[in-house]
Amino acid sequence: MFSKPSQTVYTVSRLNREIRTILEQGFASLVLTGEISNFITPASGHWYFSLKDDKAQIKAAMWRGNNRNQSYRPANGAQVTVKARVSLYEPRGDYQLIVEHMEPAGEGQLKQEFDALKMRLAAEGLFSSAYKKPLPQNINRIGVITSATGAAIKDILTVLKRRAPQLEVIIYPAMVQGKEAHLHLINQIELANARDEVDVLILGRGGGSLEDLWCFNHEQLARAIFESELPIVSAVGHEIDTTISDYVADVRAATPSAAAELVSPNTQELHNKVTQLVNRLSNAFKHGIADKRALATQLQHRLNLCHPRNQLSQKSQRLDELSIALQQAMRNRLYQQERTLNNLTPRLMRQSPDKKLTSASHQLSQLQARLHQAIQHQLQQANNSLALQASRLDSVSPLNVLARGYSITKTQQGKVVKSVGQIKTGDVLVTELVDGSIESQII
Repeated sequence: MFSKPSQTVYTVSRLNREIRTILEQGFASLVLTGEISNFITPASGHWYFSLKDDKAQIKAAMWRGNNRNQSYRPANGAQVTVKARVSLYEPRGDYQLIVEHMEPAGEGQLKQEFDALKMRLAAEGLFSSAYKKPLPQNINRIGVITSATGAAIKDILTVLKRRAPQLEVIIYPAMVQGKEAHLHLINQIELANARDEVDVLILGRGGGSLEDLWCFNHEQLARAIFESELPIVSAVGHEIDTTISDYVADVRAATPSAAAELVSPNTQELHNKVTQLVNRLSNAFKHGIADKRALATQLQHRLNLCHPRNQLSQKSQRLDELSIALQQAMRNRLYQQERTLNNLTPRLMRQSPDKKLTSASHQLSQLQARLHQAIQHQLQQANNSLALQASRLDSVSPLNVLARGYSITKTQQGKVVKSVGQIKTGDVLVTELVDGSIESQII
């Protein structure tokens, strides 16, 4: 009834080991969905749970090295999608899944849509810091767009009451989950801008899954935030949650409570600052009084120096000094003028007008005689030159040439005839002699 001697005999551990090898090689990696049950987390940090559907279930494990990078925290009853490999736990012979990655069911497609929208809006510049509006320096009234009954508004009001109870809060209630939620949020943003009754808007809600927060990833809402005239602080979910609204808003807060802290001054800090300013004002007042007292003392001293009695004494002494100096200057001036007059008298005698007139008359007579001689000499030279030039001109005169028997023949046009080639039959010629002219015609 047992196997033949040549047949292999397995131990249980060997069988489980070889089955494990076959399973791990045959199902190296697969993706499946199911509902989590029996979820436990021992001190080791590993996760153990079952993954089931309506007809079957399978045990699964996710080691600490993989689950510590998970942003999603699973719970019993949650629908998840996992990437896993099939294996076998040899000590008990249980076959199981070794999960490498997990996310809520349906979030894979949402994540792709989120990434695609994020890239497109970033390319359009909706996330650019150049368009982000700074928060006002003095905030007196805060608008909050969120669910009127959610945890977010309670957290915000609690923080504001503690930090700055003097601030006024206006709530713009809106749906923060569901297919129509983004339209409610857009309407409230537009309403707040139209009323223009707050200094800043907080847009947010509490934490949740990607599906729960999906209305904050809607493109229409992103554009409404971008176009808002009021600065908007986005406070959606927990610190690890990120939405498109966070990227396009002017400021992003990790949580609604953090947003309330961002837009509100700390009352204690304000009190400390006021105390510091009062102390500075008091010190400045004290220093100012001390400076004024010192100035008053200095001015009193200057006033004493400028008293009329002192001024009169000073001026009287100065007047005496100037009077003595004036008298001495007058004496010196008279002495200098007397010496100058004594020196000028002999010079004035030497410059007597009678002597100058006699000398000038003698010089005038001499100059008139020299002028007459010069004129006679110039006239004699001019007559001699004229006679010489007339003799030369007479020697070359054409009349002298004609007187010696010569004549000049011209055409009627007055052109001198120098060659027979210049005349022809019928021409009339004019011959000039010393005592007249003769006309002749060529035959």
